[in-house]
Formats: sequence, structure tokens, C-alpha cells
Amino acid sequence: MLEAPLRAASPDYVLLASSQSSSRDRGPVAQYQFLSDEWLEEARKIRAEYHDRTPQIPVSVRMNQVIQDVPFGDGVIHAHVDTSSGDLEMEMGHLESPDLTVTLSYDTAKAILVDGDAQAAMQAFLGGRIRVDGDITKMLALQTVGAGGAADPAALELAKRLQDITL
Repeated sequence: MLEAPLRAASPDYVLLASSQSSSRDRGPVAQYQFLSDEWLEEARKIRAEYHDRTPQIPVSVRMNQVIQDVPFGDGVIHAHVDTSSGDLEMEMGHLESPDLTVTLSYDTAKAILVDGDAQAAMQAFLGGRIRVDGDITKMLALQTVGAGGAADPAALELAKRLQDITL
């Protein structure tokens, strides 16, 4: 059963000059607070642009996320990652019958999902700031696949664009 997405308390965003190394100039880039409704809308548009340009995910993982200490709304976001179709789907709400549920802080989620900071992920996990309930091998398999995708130029450009829109 999917839960309704949480609403941001305010449309927190700014315009910045793009620092992308893309071959085409996109001009100013609006930035939004990570996981706000505005950020989610823009992230969906960017992911749609890259849908046919990024490699399929060969590992099937259905992972619910509980993101705590969120600086807006009621302080908690329920989201999910689902790769069972071969695409990386990241959306609000929880999946029924997930392989695992990961509980982590907003800052840790941003470091992992936007900054791609594997070191932050490892430190948070070893420090007990990430709790995993369920099949942890699925999460590790997804992490291994993600590391391999780092060499794909389209995947790198997609990640950079998500970083560019994030406050």
C-alpha cells in the first residue's frame, strides 16, 4: 500500500548558474531542498530524460526507506527504491512485501543518494546510523551494481544533474 507523499513546508529553492560539463548549455538551474515536492518533480523529469540512455539494473531489489530528521513536514519520509523492472524507481510511499527496509537520517540519505558518497554510507552503517531490516544481501548487491554504473557517461551526467538541483 503506497502512502501519500509528504508536502514540503515551503518551496525552498534558488537559481544558480549551471556548473555542468554537459555538451549543451542548460542555463540557470533551480535548486530545491532534497526530497521536497519540487525536488521530486524535477528529479522525475531528469530521470525521464535519461530513461533510455542509462543501463538497466541487473539486480532486483525492493527496498523501503524511512528517512528521519527531515527538516520539513513531520520530520519523517517514507520512500522506496524498486529495481524489479530493470529501471531504478525511486518514489514516495512504501512497497508491500519489500526485500528490506532501511532507516537512516535525512543527511545520510542525501550523502548517499545525491552525493554518491560511499564513505559516508559505510561510516553511517558501521556507526549504527543506518538500520537494515530484511535481506541485507540485496542492498549490498545494489551497491555493487551502482559502483559499476559509475563508469557509464550517461549515469554520471544524470547524477551530476541531480546534484545540481539539490540544496
